[in-house]
Amino acid sequence: MKTSDKILQTIKRQGAVTAKQLSEEFGMTTMGARQHLQSLEDDGILAFHDVKVKVGRPTRHWSLTQQGHGQFSDRHGELTIQVIDAVENLFGKEGLAKVAAEREQHTLKQYQTALSDCDSLISKLKKLTQLREDEGYMAELQEHDDHYILIENHCPICKAATRCPSLCQSELNVFKELLKDECHVSRTEHIITGERRCTYTLTPKRQVTDPVSILRKHQ
Repeated sequence: MKTSDKILQTIKRQGAVTAKQLSEEFGMTTMGARQHLQSLEDDGILAFHDVKVKVGRPTRHWSLTQQGHGQFSDRHGELTIQVIDAVENLFGKEGLAKVAAEREQHTLKQYQTALSDCDSLISKLKKLTQLREDEGYMAELQEHDDHYILIENHCPICKAATRCPSLCQSELNVFKELLKDECHVSRTEHIITGERRCTYTLTPKRQVTDPVSILRKHQ
């Protein structure tokens, strides 16, 4: 993979970065990193903004433009939209809703099968993250003290989901159903609403212990 492609991958996953951050990550000089960034800016793929610091010159941060986000694949976006339009024209909104519901059930069954051998919540979440990564969502899992965050830095069905928002709702429904016995799921960032990524907060359900059982245990 070319250095410029690696830089785009890094910015897609991490958000805005500085030339210094890239130089440390890729083992190059700050000047070399800056040259790559400026070249990508000339191509319309990156833009920058300066952030004031307490001492010294402002720090320049580089991020993807709309054209830059377009460098990442959207699974047959235009074709999918044409199919969605055709379904709605032939069968109406109710027919389109049935198609989305069928896709939701298919995805749920597929994920349930993939997670069937997992024996803990964390193993399920890691498997789910890998499934989403394999499907092109550039997924990663963060562990916090009392919750997890599933991050999807890219949406390979973005155009279709913009045209048919029920596809996004279906994905949230799948996560909730898949993990309903073990954690609460909420979407906290959403690409479709203009944010740079989708994130899901996964909060384990606290086991409620029967008070009678506690008393018996201490008798």
